[in-house]
Amino acid sequence: MQDLAFLPRLIEALGPDVVATEPDQVAPWLADWRGLYRGNAQAVVRPRSVDEVARCLALCQQAAVPVVPRGGNTGLCGGAAPDSSPANVVLSMDRMNAIRSIDTIANTLIAEAGCILGNLRRAAQEAHRLLPLSLAAEDSCQIGGNLATNAGGVNVVRYGMTRELVLGVEAVLPNGEIFHGLRALRKDNTGYDLKQLLIGSEGTLGVITAAALRLFPRTDARSVVLAAVASPLQALELFELLFAQCGARLQAFEFFTGDCVDLVLKHAEGVQEPFSQRYPAYVLVELADTTDEAALNVLLERVIGEALERELCLDAAVSASLSQLQSLWKLREEISEAQRADGPHLKHDVSLPIEQIPAFMVSMEARLKAISPSIRPFIFGHFGDGNLHYNLSRPAGAQRDWTAQHGKALTAEVLDEVARYGGSISAEHGIGQLKRDDFLRLKDPLELRMMRGIKQLLDPAGIMNPGKLL
Repeated sequence: MQDLAFLPRLIEALGPDVVATEPDQVAPWLADWRGLYRGNAQAVVRPRSVDEVARCLALCQQAAVPVVPRGGNTGLCGGAAPDSSPANVVLSMDRMNAIRSIDTIANTLIAEAGCILGNLRRAAQEAHRLLPLSLAAEDSCQIGGNLATNAGGVNVVRYGMTRELVLGVEAVLPNGEIFHGLRALRKDNTGYDLKQLLIGSEGTLGVITAAALRLFPRTDARSVVLAAVASPLQALELFELLFAQCGARLQAFEFFTGDCVDLVLKHAEGVQEPFSQRYPAYVLVELADTTDEAALNVLLERVIGEALERELCLDAAVSASLSQLQSLWKLREEISEAQRADGPHLKHDVSLPIEQIPAFMVSMEARLKAISPSIRPFIFGHFGDGNLHYNLSRPAGAQRDWTAQHGKALTAEVLDEVARYGGSISAEHGIGQLKRDDFLRLKDPLELRMMRGIKQLLDPAGIMNPGKLL
């Protein structure tokens, strides 16, 4: 039974400017951005401080009210959308958006959870430092959500996932206690690394309110090449060459098929055909360094020249200016929006051992052809760290509800094959609602028991983001 006195207590504790309860105020917070999920809520809370978050969670636990933390709502798995319960409280972090400090000696940045990632990257740039986390949604996603989902992005091959960039976090536990873990130490070998429980937990264990992030030297010298390849196997051989000869300068190694290029040219503006002919697939390689762009270009041109001689790629175009660099990146960055314009599709954000990607793609293609030869795969992703976006679109001419009719069976085919190759069904987008059933089906039973034990310890009332992950 719903506690009728809860909302008045919440408003009294936080104020009517923090707690919104009118249906027209609550409605914009109920759906994910893809429109796949829409739930209910009795209120939206928009705190301005960690103390207000603590008061909110303490009251919610006392009244057994479920809490749905929400960042920039750019996730693809429905992790920030409430379920159907009318008792839900949506907790938005958008007002907690202060950069608390930038330290260019320790090379750290401390930011509140509601800070937009792109703003943090620009602030680091102005301080002559680099925050390497970079996503297509960086001008709308929030750093708290990035931590909650352990986001990836284009620079993982060099800098690692989000959790590898985090030195400490401040968070509020479900009972309202504040976890003061916002330490910027590089070395703290005093027991369990508790912040890592919260990073990637998708708001099911508590609410991250601030984070201490690692900064790196600014890499103003950049060089990009778009190389055409005959197959994923050739892309793998090219990656091995680049990794060996370019070392830490290798900042991105992106892969996408010729079908992806066709889709971008059809739906995106300001994009040009990269070569005089279409190739089966492409890799986009970026090198970056702190100084001497000319030397970086010489290195890339030399390595690509060797790749062409050894027949590790079919053709290549090296950026000669910033505008050309941005133009080459645009081919990769517009794929998601182009596919969105094409119509409903099935997204599969998966990771595999890098050496298994070619074999997986061959076997997966055979499985799809056996089901329906007219399915249109659009495959792209961060090849250099093993992450593929193995997306499927409906056959040409099929009704728009085709993915709804066949999606569950097709997704099971893809994820089962990923598991067979020793991969992960979620590389960088989390589990949310979208992958929960497959997660429970494919995850090791011991790991699930351990996760449930942690959940029971930190959130015994089960109020945090119900229906997600577990």
